[in-house]
Amino acid sequence: MYSGFDATRTAGPAPDSPRSSQSPPPSGTQGDLELELLGLANALYNLGTTVINDSTKERDKPGGGKQVGLRVNEVIGHLATIDDMAQGLRTMIPMQILADIDNSRNPMQLTRERLERAATENQFMNGKIVAIESYRNYLNEALIQSFPELEEAIRPVKQEEGAPSMEETV
Repeated sequence: MYSGFDATRTAGPAPDSPRSSQSPPPSGTQGDLELELLGLANALYNLGTTVINDSTKERDKPGGGKQVGLRVNEVIGHLATIDDMAQGLRTMIPMQILADIDNSRNPMQLTRERLERAATENQFMNGKIVAIESYRNYLNEALIQSFPELEEAIRPVKQEEGAPSMEETV
């Protein structure tokens, strides 16, 4: 029977999971909620192990289902506490994130993908900005050469910008 434990791996959190020393729970209500969620996860784990242990024992033993009932009550208690705490929180969670978690997508991987996508889109947008500035500069120079009387109207626009252009910052 497979127990789910691989003896070659070292004990500890997965490499992509946050460690408590690196990310302590925030203070206040959100920290309390995070700790309660950890308690719920632990209670669910305990319930699962109790169900597995009870299913391997003889079912005819008196009091065999008592442990499962206690574990279920513990889970219900955590859920009730979380529901009470949720009344005071106004943090909005996008439905897409909840759907991704329901579909067993790793939140750390999702975060990494979204950050990479945002960085790529930012680079693309910066490229567009540089191209537009370059085009505007070429157009202004061509307008000044073709229509010298417009130089006064075009040059002040270039002087007012004051901030370095994208070409100077790249």
